[in-house]
Amino acid sequence: MIARAYTVAFQGVDARLIEVQCSLAPGIPAFNMVGLPDKAVSESKERVRAAITAMGLALPAKRITINLSPADLQKEGSHFDLPIAMSLLAAMDIIPKDEAAQQVCLGELSLDGTLVPVVGALPAAIAAAESEFGLICPKNCGPEAAWVGAVRVIAPESLLAVVNHFNGRNVISAAEPGEVLSDNSVKDLRDVKGQEKAKRALEIAAAGRHHFFMIGEPGAGKSMLAARLPGILPPLDPAEALETSMIHSLAGMLEEGGISKTRPFRTPHHTASMAAIVGGGRNAKPGEISLAHNGVLFMDEFPEFARPVLETLRQPIETGDVIVARANAHVRYPCRFMLLAAANPCKCGFLTDPERACARVPLCGDEYLGRISGPLMDRFDIKVELPPVEVSDLSLPPADEGSAEVALRVQHARDLQKSRFAEHDGIFTNSDAEGGLLEAIAEPTTEGRKLLNDMAQHFRMSARAYHRILRVSRTIADLDGDRIVQRHHIAESVSYRFYRESATGRAKLG
Repeated sequence: MIARAYTVAFQGVDARLIEVQCSLAPGIPAFNMVGLPDKAVSESKERVRAAITAMGLALPAKRITINLSPADLQKEGSHFDLPIAMSLLAAMDIIPKDEAAQQVCLGELSLDGTLVPVVGALPAAIAAAESEFGLICPKNCGPEAAWVGAVRVIAPESLLAVVNHFNGRNVISAAEPGEVLSDNSVKDLRDVKGQEKAKRALEIAAAGRHHFFMIGEPGAGKSMLAARLPGILPPLDPAEALETSMIHSLAGMLEEGGISKTRPFRTPHHTASMAAIVGGGRNAKPGEISLAHNGVLFMDEFPEFARPVLETLRQPIETGDVIVARANAHVRYPCRFMLLAAANPCKCGFLTDPERACARVPLCGDEYLGRISGPLMDRFDIKVELPPVEVSDLSLPPADEGSAEVALRVQHARDLQKSRFAEHDGIFTNSDAEGGLLEAIAEPTTEGRKLLNDMAQHFRMSARAYHRILRVSRTIADLDGDRIVQRHHIAESVSYRFYRESATGRAKLG
């Protein structure tokens, strides 16, 4: 008779159910494993053998065959240890077969039978709930998996505890969800002296999830402004928190099973590889753009990133997901993020200061920013140049408004957008709207339309730039509480498409 248990194989954020079958047959004693196991899964038979021996049991003198079904899917990861042990114990009649066949299991076994935490408990719990199975996972993974309330999660410390639980000798209580984590390191926008236009642009970007590009001399406050963006973003709603946490679970980033309602804020270094940013590497892991899902990806020193890395951002920015294609895997990860980029005007950083600029001005500025392609720059909704901060500005008193006041306006604008797009799947903010929907929600007044058309013709805007101006105008109107996009909303939106290109002061429409 075949004994069964279940586990999962991860394909992106999706967890595919895997049936683990165990057969005990007469013949020369052997322990065989089939079903495309990788090296980590193949080695699990030794860990399972040692763990069962540590409980005082001996493997039967028979041919043990473990089949991982479906057999044409590559099986990867050490989390297969527990389901293999469960099916084997069921085949040995140590635990009831019908009980083992109703469980999704994942966990790595140490040689003494202790269960070691593994990644992916949250997606596994969702897969178990969809199949109406229970979930067994290591104790440290229990609080994470328990956030899926539709499944009963058992989180034992060892394989012996699993046996005692199913034999009724020491029943384990269901795991409780971990704590909701709070970020106490959020910095206040009130600390920023001057840069009023940049702060206003940051508020608009946060309200509509618009991609934001800052350019300015070293010390102008680019990084300081970026660090204060999390403090004005609205918290994640329950659906967003679960979706974001699934990605972080696969990356092993959920500490003690806690789920945070703070939006992700990822800051990769400019030396990061393409696989680190987009995803890939061994087992096609999620990259920074997916770890920033529903949050912010801050790329400081933007032109210093490798050109191929920057160009790979173009499609994810538009589609909100990325497919990591490898020879043995095609994995999809969501990556609906807000791109926040910062750059110096040139290599030395002092393009606009004649006293400190290098001898290659203005050519150095053209070459430096020329590392960013036109199509990529066109995808930024808002571009702002930060002037140098005067020393006299540093002695000014703190601003009247801080992050708390700005966050209230941003939250109100986001609430308007949530209501507006409630009946549209996959659209959450103004930056997601396009086509007829965008024209309907951002239809400006006659004066506003004339201004937009005149500017489009004068600066020969692309269709993408034209629509991005409409999106930003709609967000500005939401912040002002206006139902109709007015002429001054269009004018302010257009002003965020300009930045100074060189020391000559020449302005360019990005």
